[in-house]
Amino acid sequence: MTQSTPSLEQQAVLLAVEQFPKGSAIDQIAAALASRPHRRTLQRWLLSLIEAGHLRRVGQGRASRYFLGPKSISQAAPGHATPVASGAALERQDALDATLQIPLSEAAKQVAAHVRQPVQQRIPVGYKRAFLDAYRPNQSSYLPPEVRAELLTLGQAVAADEPAGTYARKIAHRLLIDLSWNSSRLEGNTYSLLETERLLAVGEAASGKNALEAQMILNHKDAIEFLIDAAAEIGFNRYTLLNLHALLSDNLLQDPTASGRLRTIPVGIARTVFIPLEGPQRIEECFNQVLDTAAAIQDPFEQAFFAMVHLPYLQPFEDVNKRLSRLAANIPFIKRNLCPLSFVDVSQPLYVSALLGIYELNQVDLLRDVFVWAYRRSCARYSAVRQSLGDPDPFRIRHRAVIVATVADVVRTRLNKAQAAAWVRRCAEEQLPEASRERFVEVTETQLLALHEGNIARYRLRPSEFDEWMAGWK
Repeated sequence: MTQSTPSLEQQAVLLAVEQFPKGSAIDQIAAALASRPHRRTLQRWLLSLIEAGHLRRVGQGRASRYFLGPKSISQAAPGHATPVASGAALERQDALDATLQIPLSEAAKQVAAHVRQPVQQRIPVGYKRAFLDAYRPNQSSYLPPEVRAELLTLGQAVAADEPAGTYARKIAHRLLIDLSWNSSRLEGNTYSLLETERLLAVGEAASGKNALEAQMILNHKDAIEFLIDAAAEIGFNRYTLLNLHALLSDNLLQDPTASGRLRTIPVGIARTVFIPLEGPQRIEECFNQVLDTAAAIQDPFEQAFFAMVHLPYLQPFEDVNKRLSRLAANIPFIKRNLCPLSFVDVSQPLYVSALLGIYELNQVDLLRDVFVWAYRRSCARYSAVRQSLGDPDPFRIRHRAVIVATVADVVRTRLNKAQAAAWVRRCAEEQLPEASRERFVEVTETQLLALHEGNIARYRLRPSEFDEWMAGWK
């Protein structure tokens, strides 16, 4: 049965079609989406929207053009409410919460508005070395002083005189799971948190998943362990960055010899009008300049953010540049025993939009807002003393009953990690609207991994039930 109310993904398709009054081809629709789905997935969405009357198609095959249909929500008159089911209302509210979760400055909103435009309306740009040249270590600053001071207060975890990597080693198990999963998730990896935990713990790949997804997660584990084990030696130097890339890209590149080597070929980036720098000699020069500049920055947060800006912008390797930048951003945190940055709860579309703002506008505002918010969230996850980070998560409040019941069911039926992952996914599909399911799975699995004898009362569990479950869970 075709749903009458489009999902959030389908609503994004409708908005994309709306930008082409004279009709749009499927490739134009895909290019206009912030996060491009697989072609077959997009074709399925289009067919569903046509069947529901939200779209109409003219022509066949490659000549097909899509237009808004008579029932399209994009054509609803302003001020006229459309009756929707309670599940659809929750779905929209959860999407709104996700959007508003990161407070954006006006400058950041302008960047987001720019990159939401169809690719055809954005002017192609190339790599501008002046953006890098203009930065002067310890004189220029992407992060305001008051922000850096706040993050330092939040991130301090152990005594300053402890050896490098002390804090990262203390939380290594949790960090390996969180950072491997979140960084992979930002690349479109579909492993759940529990599936990631099981893969890293016992090497068991999730059934029905692409082998490349497991390889990506395992590569993250190796790369994070490298940073922790070599905490005293790592830094913004060729040894660290080249080896970090080699670990992250192992068995993932078409040319195996490209792992850990600067690229010698042109590359392109989807969904952007940005054209990366070409020419091996120029790439080498700019790469060395990025490393020298980053190494000279004294403030750990400015140093981390500089890496998140300029490594993806340069695209020094054939692939895996964004992953490299996210782990490289943790170098100063691991060395100085600060809370790591694990990108907890960071929205993939917002993160991608922030990078597009760097690529096309050389504006750091949106990525800065994402970085600061993400570091605060990471501190809430890892700091010994939890800081006040604002109001409780509205998603958890809204779906509290379902989350509590799902966790309790996992424990009382003594499910292991693989079984629990399947059960949580099933509960999400049966009880929540589509756009809320991934967030529900993440929140519920996080609650399961954090369950201990001191917090089981919130799930109405008895100690005996918890003990029996833990015997099989471990």
